[in-house]
Amino acid sequence: MQVRQTSQVVPDDLRRYCEHGHIALALAGVSDDNPLLLVNEPFYKLTGYDAPEVVGRNCRLLQRNAENQEAREKIHAFLEDDRVGAVRTTILNFRKDGRPFVNLLYMSKLRALSGEVRFLFASQFDVSRSQPELLTAYDAELSRTLARLRPTLAESGIVIEGSLKAIANSVATVAQAKLTLADLDGTGFP
Repeated sequence: MQVRQTSQVVPDDLRRYCEHGHIALALAGVSDDNPLLLVNEPFYKLTGYDAPEVVGRNCRLLQRNAENQEAREKIHAFLEDDRVGAVRTTILNFRKDGRPFVNLLYMSKLRALSGEVRFLFASQFDVSRSQPELLTAYDAELSRTLARLRPTLAESGIVIEGSLKAIANSVATVAQAKLTLADLDGTGFP
């Protein structure tokens, strides 16, 4: 993974953890439009964007001109309400080459022990053409990732917000993604 320097310092343990993740992970700052601080190799494989192309930019660049009204509302509620610790939603994204995919986005707030939100942690998974068993495997890996992340963060004095209750109903998520793609096929997207 290539990492471009940013003004916000990411603890080394957290950086290493994200770099070695087996699923697409991104870490964003909490100021100035939530710029991406780092992305890992699975993120690159999913989106086609390498770290130097996205670090310092908001991840909404993946949305291009897609409406994503419901997903945007959920994400805004997560970002604006301090009581909302995590969000999980499907959102239409586009790879660097322009191909659309339905992204199952999971976001959580990482807080200092003082309660201050320090980072936004995110994971992405393409449910566009996914089988329910692949999504179930992703959910299991995300659960393991979050469980392993907790002690790593604790060493840096950071706590992950939210719970695994946000990870549920894989079959319905795949069905919704397929419906979204069917709608896309009728709009002329590549």
